[in-house]
Amino acid sequence: MAEKGENCTLTIQILDKSFQVSCPVEERAALAESARYLDEKMRGIRSSGSIIGMERIAVMAALNIAHDYLRSEQQRLLLEQGRQHLHDKLDVALTQLLPGE
Repeated sequence: MAEKGENCTLTIQILDKSFQVSCPVEERAALAESARYLDEKMRGIRSSGSIIGMERIAVMAALNIAHDYLRSEQQRLLLEQGRQHLHDKLDVALTQLLPGE
């Protein structure tokens, strides 16, 4: 039985090529899911026919994933700012409603 913090080797498949990757045991499932996601993105780019070569497909997939991540991070920050703004307004309203408490 593997213990937390112990490493394991995982074989992943990306565009029909096998890669062995070492990772902490507790990250195995997340790494496998990430590999499936990357494989899916790269297959989509390859099937478009506009980009040829594994390296170029990998770079385009990385750029697309980075773009998606940055866009979602910006949305998360905007939501957090909106949540903080609402929290501040609620604090002001409660202070006015319940003075002295």
